[in-house]
Amino acid sequence: MAFWPFSSASLSSSSSFSLRLPTTPTPRISPKRRLPLPPPAAFTTSDVDPTTLAAVAATSAAALAAAVSLTDPERRRKLQAEEVGGGDKEVVREYFNNSGFQRWRKIYGDTDDVNRVQKDIRLGHSKTVESVLKMLKDEGSLAGVTVCDAGCGTGSLSIPLAKEGAVVFSSDISAAMVDEAQKQAKEQLFGQDNVSIPKFEVKDLESLDGKYDTVVCLDVLIHYPQSKADGMIAHLASLAENRLILSFAPKTFYYDLLKRVGELFPGPSKATRAYLHAEADVERALQKVGWRITKRGLITTQFYFARLVEAVPA
Repeated sequence: MAFWPFSSASLSSSSSFSLRLPTTPTPRISPKRRLPLPPPAAFTTSDVDPTTLAAVAATSAAALAAAVSLTDPERRRKLQAEEVGGGDKEVVREYFNNSGFQRWRKIYGDTDDVNRVQKDIRLGHSKTVESVLKMLKDEGSLAGVTVCDAGCGTGSLSIPLAKEGAVVFSSDISAAMVDEAQKQAKEQLFGQDNVSIPKFEVKDLESLDGKYDTVVCLDVLIHYPQSKADGMIAHLASLAENRLILSFAPKTFYYDLLKRVGELFPGPSKATRAYLHAEADVERALQKVGWRITKRGLITTQFYFARLVEAVPA
C-alpha cells in the first residue's frame, strides 16, 4: 500500500468527499434606511440555576471530547489494536483479511465499481508494477530467475513475473489476499507454455526464508515505523543474492503535511497506521548491510505517491 493523503474519505467506493459550511442569507438593507439593531440579549447566568449550568457544560465537554477522539488517529489505532489483541502487525492482518481485502481487491482489480480516488490509486500501483518489470527486464530475460514477491497482495506483480518466465515465490500476511492471488494466477496462467504458477504462502515479512536471485517488496513498508523498517530491509536483503527492489511512501514535508491533514478525517477505510520513510533513511539501512542503491524512481498520481529503489550488494 502506498501513500494516499485522504484515504479515509475516499477509499469507500460510494463515498465522495466535500466540506460545506452552513450559510445564512444576508438581508438586503437600503443605505438610506438602516434597520435598528436588536437589543442586547437579556439572558444571563443568573437566569439559570448552577445545576443546569453544570449539566450544559458537561454535555458540551462530552461532545467536544467525542469530536476530538474521532479525529485522533493514535487513539483510533490504539482501540483497533486492543480489539484484535496485538499491535500494528495484528491490525494489518485483521484489516486485510476483512474489510481491507474487499476494498483493495477492487482497487487492484479491473472492476468498474471504484470511485475516482480508487481508480487513481489503481493507476499509480499499476505504474509501480510496470516500473519494476522494466527494471528487472533491463538486466535481461527473466526466464528461470527466482523472484520473491514479499507482500504480493492479489498477485498484481507475481502474475506478470510468471508470464515472463520467472520462478516466483509469493507471500502475504493476509490469507484472503493469498487465496485471491492463487485464484487469479490459475485463471491467467493455467495452460500457458513455459510458465510456472507462482508458489503462494501466507507469511509476514519476518517469517520469510530461503534464497532468491531477486526480492521485491512493494508498498509494504508503509505499515512499519522506521525503527522496524530497518530490520525488515536488512532481512529482505539477506534473502536476495543479486537484487532488492523496494517501494515506500516518501517522507517529505509536503507528503507529511498531506498525511496529517488526511488523518483529521477518520473513516472505515483508515484502519492501519501509515508510516512515511525518508529515502536517506532507507538508503542508510541498506548501507548498513552492505547494499547500495543503483536505480531510483518516483511514481506519482493525484492520490498515490511511491518512491522506488533498486539495490545490489556493494
